[in-house]
Amino acid sequence: MTVVCFRCGAINPNGMKLIIKWFAVAVGFFVAARFVPGVHVDGFMTAILLAAIWGILGLIVRPILVVLTLPVTIVTFGLFIFVINAALFAWLGGVIQGFEVDGFGAALLGSLVMSIVSSVVKGILDRGDDDRD
Repeated sequence: MTVVCFRCGAINPNGMKLIIKWFAVAVGFFVAARFVPGVHVDGFMTAILLAAIWGILGLIVRPILVVLTLPVTIVTFGLFIFVINAALFAWLGGVIQGFEVDGFGAALLGSLVMSIVSSVVKGILDRGDDDRD
């Protein structure tokens, strides 16, 4: 899959992959809001905004938190990563208008559901990718 730049006409295959990943995370937030009590998303644009900010958090903040909590992560055999994801999920609930998370339990379950659903959607949408052998 490729994306064509409207300004210069160049073809960028990575642009479509980014859009697919963004869409998959947005779907994950919607599914988490539908099935996890205590997680609420107001609409599609809120889910798109959440997906964008979740990507930025995953790129910048999450690695820093993982390094800072490495001893706890090692002692818990990596399970503390779920706590980090839940904390970021709950933080988004406090920062983004139109997204609410009612407690840490809802954040933990919501982040798990969102991650699983977005991974499944990415897998389904990437199936037709030409880059695989």
